[in-house]
Amino acid sequence: MRYGLAIGLSLVLCGSARVGMAADKEAERLEKSAEVITDIMKTPEKGIPHDLLNKAVCVGVIPSEKKVALGLGGSYGRGALVCRTGGNGPWGAPSMFTVGGANIGFQLGGQATDFVLLVMNGRGAEKLLHDKTKIGADASAAGGPVGRSAEGATDLQLHAEILTYSRSRGAFAGVSLDGQILKQDEESNEKLYGRKLSPEDILFKGVVPVPTASRPLDSALTQFSPHGGEAFKP
Repeated sequence: MRYGLAIGLSLVLCGSARVGMAADKEAERLEKSAEVITDIMKTPEKGIPHDLLNKAVCVGVIPSEKKVALGLGGSYGRGALVCRTGGNGPWGAPSMFTVGGANIGFQLGGQATDFVLLVMNGRGAEKLLHDKTKIGADASAAGGPVGRSAEGATDLQLHAEILTYSRSRGAFAGVSLDGQILKQDEESNEKLYGRKLSPEDILFKGVVPVPTASRPLDSALTQFSPHGGEAFKP
């Protein structure tokens, strides 16, 4: 009996350790996402225009440490998506997502490449919550402008549902992510929150508060854009 209890206890402890390690990975992704936003926005001349960030209803970040090359012509990355509560309130809890495709292997597989996505309206945010969203097809997208303001933005950029950026080797610029498949990562969400939650519950309904692991990202977004967005239409 003692032997059986010892085995059972060992299994429980091992299972708890695996859960803890998984949660640590999600926390690390959120911490790196906060660093990406801070590093990009602290240099206004080379960052995301503040007026565009203030218009965004959601922001997605794919930090370089969480990207894994799958081989020639393929790539895969993990990121975090945060929306303003109700579309125009304070920044809410994050929903994890994955992105992959065949035509940016040289980017995701390259050295220290971060990606940032600005979701400019409620329609774009809703489309990202589908089972699979093909950027540029299911949701209109364009490489975003860089600088203090969006005065030089093209008509295409101003009307896109999603503006996309990349940072590699210190250079930050708008980049096309057309053709990439974005999916909400419900498995990672379960690891982060300890229970199953739909992306809609997290991003639109606000059923969970900002977790401790996401407070640095929440602070970074609040610092650079405390107000903005537009109300989500029911």
